[in-house]
Amino acid sequence: MKCRSVACIWSGTPPSHRVTATAVLDQPPTLYTGGSDGSIIWWNLSSDDSNPEFKPIAMLCGHAAPIAELDICNPAVASESDKTCLTSNFKSDSSCDNYGALISACTDGILCVWSKSSGHCRRRRKLPPWVGTPSMVRTFPSKPRYVCIACCFVETVHLSDHHSVDSIEAGDVSADTESYNKKGSKCTVVIVDTYTLTIVQTVYHGNLSIGSLRFMAVVSSTKDKEKHSVVISDACGRLQMVSIKKNLQEDRESGTGLPSNSQTEMVVWAERVSEGRQVISIATCGNLIAFILQECCVFRLLDSGSTVGEICFGENFHCIDSIQSHDVGGMFIKGADTIDMLNIEEPNGMWTKQFAVWNNTGHSTVFLISYSEDGFTSQPLCEIPATSHPSDLKSTCFTQLNSYILRIESICINAEEPLQWKPIVTINLLSEKHVDNGKLCLMRGPGASFGDWTKCYNSVHGGTEIEQSSGHCSVSSSRSASVKYTENNYKVVNKQRIVSSSMVIAETFFAPYAVVYGLVSGEIEVVRFDVFEGLSVCGSPRHEVNSHLSKQIFSGHTGAILCLAAHQMVGTAKGLSFNRVLVSGSRDCTVRIWDLDTGNIITVMHQHVAPVRQIILPPTHTERPWCDCFLSVGEDSCVSLASFETLRVERMFPGHPKYPSKVVWDGIRGYVACLCPNHSGTLDSSDMLYLWDVKTGARERVIRGTAAHSMFDHFCKGISMNSISGTILNENTSVSSLILPTIEDGSSSRSHLNNLETWVTLPTIKNKPNTLQGQVSKGNVGDSTPLIIQSKKHAIKCSCPFPGIATLSFDLASLMFCYQKHNSIANGNDNQDRNNVSKQSSETSSPHHISTKNSPDVHGTLTDSIIELDWIASLEECLLRFSLSFLHLWNVDPELDYLLLTEMKLKRPDNFILASGLEGDKGSLTLTFPELSSMLELWKTSSEFCAMRSLTMVSLAQRMISLSHASSSASSALAAFYTRNFADKFPDIKPPLLQLLVSFWQDESEHIRMAARTLFHCAASRAIPLPLCSPKATNHAKVKSPNGPKENVIENSNEVEETSGYMLDTELVPDTGISEVERSNIHAWLESFEMQDWISCVGGTSQDAMTSHIIVAAALAIWYPSLVKSSVPMLVVHPLMKLVMAMNDKYSSTAAELLAEGMETTWKPCIGSEIPRLIGDIFFQIECVSGPSANVAAQKSAVPAAIRQTLAGVLLPSLAMADVPGFLTVIESQVWSTASDSPVHLVSLMTLIRIVRSSSKSLAQYLDKVVNFILLTVDPSNSVMRKTCYQSSMTALKEVVHAFPMVALNESWTRLAVGDVIGEIANATIRVYDMQSVTKIKVLDASGPPGLPTLLSAASETVVATAISALTFSPNGEGLVAFSEHGLMIRWWSLGSVWWEKISRNLVPVQCTKLIFVPPWEGFSPNSSRSSIMASVLGHDKQVNFMDNLKAVSHADNLKLLIHNLDLSYRLEWVGERKVLLSRHGSELGTFQL
Repeated sequence: MKCRSVACIWSGTPPSHRVTATAVLDQPPTLYTGGSDGSIIWWNLSSDDSNPEFKPIAMLCGHAAPIAELDICNPAVASESDKTCLTSNFKSDSSCDNYGALISACTDGILCVWSKSSGHCRRRRKLPPWVGTPSMVRTFPSKPRYVCIACCFVETVHLSDHHSVDSIEAGDVSADTESYNKKGSKCTVVIVDTYTLTIVQTVYHGNLSIGSLRFMAVVSSTKDKEKHSVVISDACGRLQMVSIKKNLQEDRESGTGLPSNSQTEMVVWAERVSEGRQVISIATCGNLIAFILQECCVFRLLDSGSTVGEICFGENFHCIDSIQSHDVGGMFIKGADTIDMLNIEEPNGMWTKQFAVWNNTGHSTVFLISYSEDGFTSQPLCEIPATSHPSDLKSTCFTQLNSYILRIESICINAEEPLQWKPIVTINLLSEKHVDNGKLCLMRGPGASFGDWTKCYNSVHGGTEIEQSSGHCSVSSSRSASVKYTENNYKVVNKQRIVSSSMVIAETFFAPYAVVYGLVSGEIEVVRFDVFEGLSVCGSPRHEVNSHLSKQIFSGHTGAILCLAAHQMVGTAKGLSFNRVLVSGSRDCTVRIWDLDTGNIITVMHQHVAPVRQIILPPTHTERPWCDCFLSVGEDSCVSLASFETLRVERMFPGHPKYPSKVVWDGIRGYVACLCPNHSGTLDSSDMLYLWDVKTGARERVIRGTAAHSMFDHFCKGISMNSISGTILNENTSVSSLILPTIEDGSSSRSHLNNLETWVTLPTIKNKPNTLQGQVSKGNVGDSTPLIIQSKKHAIKCSCPFPGIATLSFDLASLMFCYQKHNSIANGNDNQDRNNVSKQSSETSSPHHISTKNSPDVHGTLTDSIIELDWIASLEECLLRFSLSFLHLWNVDPELDYLLLTEMKLKRPDNFILASGLEGDKGSLTLTFPELSSMLELWKTSSEFCAMRSLTMVSLAQRMISLSHASSSASSALAAFYTRNFADKFPDIKPPLLQLLVSFWQDESEHIRMAARTLFHCAASRAIPLPLCSPKATNHAKVKSPNGPKENVIENSNEVEETSGYMLDTELVPDTGISEVERSNIHAWLESFEMQDWISCVGGTSQDAMTSHIIVAAALAIWYPSLVKSSVPMLVVHPLMKLVMAMNDKYSSTAAELLAEGMETTWKPCIGSEIPRLIGDIFFQIECVSGPSANVAAQKSAVPAAIRQTLAGVLLPSLAMADVPGFLTVIESQVWSTASDSPVHLVSLMTLIRIVRSSSKSLAQYLDKVVNFILLTVDPSNSVMRKTCYQSSMTALKEVVHAFPMVALNESWTRLAVGDVIGEIANATIRVYDMQSVTKIKVLDASGPPGLPTLLSAASETVVATAISALTFSPNGEGLVAFSEHGLMIRWWSLGSVWWEKISRNLVPVQCTKLIFVPPWEGFSPNSSRSSIMASVLGHDKQVNFMDNLKAVSHADNLKLLIHNLDLSYRLEWVGERKVLLSRHGSELGTFQL
C-alpha cells in the first residue's frame, strides 16, 4: 500500500483555461469544465441559496491534450434497487450518492474516471490506436456504468457537442468542406465499461455512409425500451442509426474481433436539413432531434425522419448592440419533475418542450415548443442577455443544473501568443415569477471565476524588483513583485509574468532543490527551497533557520520559454568548470545552457529554425559520453543531440513528417524513439514511429499504425524499469509526465529497488556526484571518498503537469525509512557485504544503518560512525521538517502554528502559493486551488483524502518525536490536531475512511501502524458504515452532532458499552432476529469490491477492498459492539476465519489478532463448536509454511514467517484458552498424524507454556492430559521427536510444576507426581511417573484415611471438590507428601526403596502411611467452594446448608465455581529430615513432623 500526500505550488498568475467541454452533477451541485490544455476544473455551488455562486475547488490533471468530452457515469451499480436512482442524473438518492463519477476523454485517446467526492482519478487508460481520436462521449440512460464513445480520424476534432463551446464564424462552409462532407469518413463507435475502462463492444468501425462525424447520441427505441441505437449525424444534418446489442459485453465474452458492419442493423437518412447551410449543433430528447443552424432550428422525428417544425430567428436575435452574431448551440430544458426526458413518449402524439438556443455573444432565448394535431408552434419564454465582452475573444456554452441555467464563457485576457483564457460561470435561475409581458423572468446570479489568490501573493512578496541584465543573472533574497489581477478588467494582465513552462529541480535521492519558471518574456526564474539550510554537518551547531529564499533570474531569451531541463555533470567540459547546468528552449528558436550555480550563460545553440518545444535528458545508466548529452525537439520536426562536454551539436535526426510530440531516449539500448502523429484526414492515415541509433545517427526503422504505439509503449516500459525514479522522464525536466504512458508501479518496483541499490554500492560509479555532496564537503565529511546515501525510494517526487503548477508528492513509507549511509566496498567481499547491508536494512527498525568501509588506509572509528549517524539523523530531520511545512494546513490553528515555528523550527512556506492535492491512477493528480475554502472543501467531501493526509501528518509527527525530543511537545500537538482537534474546529469535515486506515495496520513502520490505529479509534464512532450501524449509534450521532464539536466521542461510546453491556442482548433482541434484507445488505457490503475510491488512492486491488471490509466490521464488533448491529459478529466471523487461513500478507495477521482479541467476548458464542477445527487448520498452515517443502519459499519472502508468528503466538493461545479440551484433543492427535520433527509439536508446547503462564486455572481440570502430552513428546521410543522437542518439553514441564503445586518433580528429575486438582472425594488419586522411561509406576490413593469417610454423610463421598492442593517429594525422592485443603490434612506415602518394589508396575492405589490434620489457621473460613471434612464432622449449620444447596446446583456450575475459587498458592517445603513447612501466598501456616 502506498500513502502519498501531494502539495501543490501555484505561480502568481492564474492558469489559462479555455473551456472545450462541460458536465454537471446534480447531487451535490457540481460543474466540471474541460480545457483546451487538458485540464479539468471542478466547481462547487455555494450553499447560500440567497446568493448562489460557483467556486473553483480543484484542477483535475490527467490529460495533456484538449478535452474532447465530459459526461457523468456510474462505474458500478451495487444492486437492482440502486439502478432506479442511477438511470437519471437529475434525481439523486442517498443510497447511490457514492456511485457517481466523471468520465473525461481527450484528443490523444486518454480516458479518465474521476470520483465525485474526492475528485481523484480512479482509473486512467488509453484507448487502442485503431479506435481513433475520441470526439464524443454519451452515457447509457439505463446502464450508466457503460458509455458510448465516438471516435473519428480527421485532423480537426470537433471539441463541441450540443453545447457548442467553440465559436463558429458565419459563412465558414467552404467548397472543400462541402465536398468532404459528401464523402464517407472513417469512424469508430465503441462501448466502454467505466469501471475498468475497457472496450466491451464495438458498435461501428469503418466508413460512414454520410459525411464526417459531427454529432452522436444514444437513444432507445419507442417500441422496445431495452433496445438502444447510436445516432450519428454529419454537418449537413444527415443521420445514420446503428443498433446496439442488448448484451453489452457480448464481443468481450465471445472473444471476437471487430464486428462486421454488414451484421449490424443500420438506418440512413441521407436528406439534408437545409441546402447550403451547415448544422452548428444538434440536441435530442426522446424521439425528437433538433438541428441548430446559424439562422434557424429544425426539429425532426428519429423513427421516421420527418420534419416536425422549424424556428426562425429574427434579426434582433443576430444583431445585438450592433454586433453581428450567429447561433452556436441549443439544448432541451428538463423540468423539475422530469425523470428521463430521453425515453418519454407523449400520449396521442402530442408534446410540449422547452428549448434554449444561444449565440456567440452569450445571448440565449428559451422557447416553448409544442406539437399537436394543429401543427407545430413555438413562442419565446424568456431571455438571458448577452455579456459585454468582445465576441471574437471568447467562447460560450450553456448547460442546465437542476433549476439553474449556467452560462460558461471563456474570455481571452491576452490576445497575443500565448493566449491567456479566463473562464466565467454565470448562474441564471428559472423563476416562476411573471412580468408584465407574460414571459418568465430569469434571475441572474453573479459571475464566478478563479479566486484572486495573487492578492495574498502580493502581500507576502512585496514590491521589490530584482535587477537583471542580458546574458547573466543576479541573485537576491528579496521577493519579486507579482501581477495584480483584477476580475472586472479582463485586459489587465502582465504578459511578462505569464508562465509558459516550469519544472522542479530535485536533489538526487533527497529533496527538491528549486522551482524553475520559464516566462513569456524570455526570463527564467529559479526559486530555491533551501531544504537543508541550517543542516549541521559532523555535529556542528545547527544554524538559525532563515525564512528568506534565494532567487535567481536568468535573462537572455527574446521569446517565451517553452521547455526547461537541469542536468548534473558526470564528466567535465573542456576548458570550463561547471557542475550543474540549466538548459532552456525558447520560441526564439535557440537553446541556451546556463551555469546553475553562478547564473552565467555558457553557450547559445542555433540548431533549430523553429521554436524549441522539448528538452530530453539522458536516462539512468546511460554510458559516457552520452550521459552528458541532451536531446532538443523543435517545431521544425527535427531532433538534435548536443553535448554538455563539447558544447556542440553531435547528431541531427531530421526527416519527420510532423512535429514529434512524443520523444523518449533509451540509454541502455542506445536508441531514440520519436512518435509523430499523422492525422491527415485520409482513410489510410496512421501515426509513425521513427527509431534512431544514437551512436551512428542513422535511422534504424520506421513503424506505422498500431504497431508504432505498441513499440513506443515497449520503449517506455524498458526506460521506466531501468530508471531510479521509476519514471520514463528524468524528473528535472519541464516535459509533463502526463504526455507519456505511465507504467504500473508493481511491474517494475523491484527493478527500481535493485537498480537503486546497485547504483549506490558499485565502486565503479561511486564517485557519481550529487548536489548534496557540495554541502557535505563543507564539513570535511568523507574527504577521501564522497558520502553516498542509500535510499530505497524517492521520498519526494516532483512534477509539473501544467506550466506554472508544481507538485511535490511525499511518499510516507519512504519518509519513515529515509536514508542510510553506505560507503562503497573496495575489497573482494563486495557482494557479501552488500547482501549483509540489504539484510540488516530490512530487519532493523531503525533507518540509520551504517556500513563501515574496509579500506587499507582509512578505518572508521566508533566516533566517526557516531558523527556520521548523527548527520544522517539531522538529514532525515530536515526532510521531515520540510515535508511537514508543505503538508500542514496553516492558518487554521494559530497556536499550533506558533508552536511548530518556535519549537519544531518549521519554515512556514509563505513565499509560495500552496495548496493540497491527491494522487490518482497512473500519475494523475487532483490539485486544489490555493484558497483555504477550496482546501477545506476537499476535507469536507473526501474521506479518502482525510484518511491519507491525517495518516501522513500523525505518522510524521510521531517520527519527529523519535528523532528530536526537543520538539516532542510540538509533535504531540500536531498529532493531536489531525487526530481530533481539526474535527472539533470543523465538525462538517469527513471522518477518515476506516477501510483505508486498516490497510496500514500491518505496515513496516511502527509509526504508521500506531497512527493508523489511533485514527481508527478516533474516527470509529463517526465513520461506521451504514450497513453495520445500529439504531443506537444513529441516535447517538444525532444527539451529538447539533452540539457543535464532537468532544469525547470515543469516551462517550465507551460509556455506552460499559453501562449497557447487557442491553445489547436484552433491549435489542429484535435486532438479533435481523431481517433478510438487512442480512443481505451486510453480506453485500462485506463482499463488495467495486465503488471503492480509496483503492485507487493507495494502489490496492479488489481483494484489498473486500478484506478491508471484513477487518473493519470485525474491529467494530469487538471494540464498539453497541454501535453496530448485534448480528454483525455472527455474519463476519466466518469471513474473518477464511481471511486468517488465506495467508494474505497484508491482512491475515490483522485478522488473526482481531480473532484472538475478541475470542472470549465476541467470537466464542458464534463459533464455539468450530474452534477445534480452526485449531487444526492453523496447525496445517504452520506445517505447510514451516515444513521442509516451504523452505525455498520462505527464503524468498519473509511474509509466511510473520504470519506464522501471529498464528502461533497470538491466535493459537487465544483459541486454546477458549476451548481447552478441544485444543488438548487436537494436539494429541497431531502427535500421531504429523511427522516427528514437525514444528507443530514445538508450537503446541509453546502454546501450552503461554496458557500455563496466563491462565493456569483453565487447565486445572485437564492437568492430567497436559502432563501426558508433554511426556509423549519426550518418549524415548520416538527418538526424533524427543530430540526435536526435549528442550521445549522440559520448559513446559517446569512451567507446569511452577504453576500447579499439585505437580512435583524430585530433585534429580527422575520422578514426577501429578495429583488430582478437582475430583470426587472418594476417587482422588496421585500418579507417579518415572522420567527416564516416561511410564507410570504408581498410583496413590488420595481419597482419605481408612474409616474416616464413614463419619461423613453418604452424599459427601460423591461431591466434586478440591482433591490435592500441594505435593512435594522427600529429599531422597523415596517419599511423597500431599496437602489437601478439603479436609485440612497432610498425608505421607512411601514410594518404596526395595529393589522389587522399584521394578514392580503395580498400579493398584496405595494408601498413605501417615495422616496429619492441619488445624485451621487464623482467618481460614470454609466458603461455598471449600467443604472441609472437619466442618462436616463438627456438624456446622452453615456446612449442612451448603450441602443441601449443593444438590440443587448442577455439576457444571459447581465445577466452574470450584475452578474460579481454586487456590494455587499452597506450597510444601522440606525444612528438616522429617519436617515439612506449609505456606500459602508466601505466608507460613505451620511446620509438621512426619
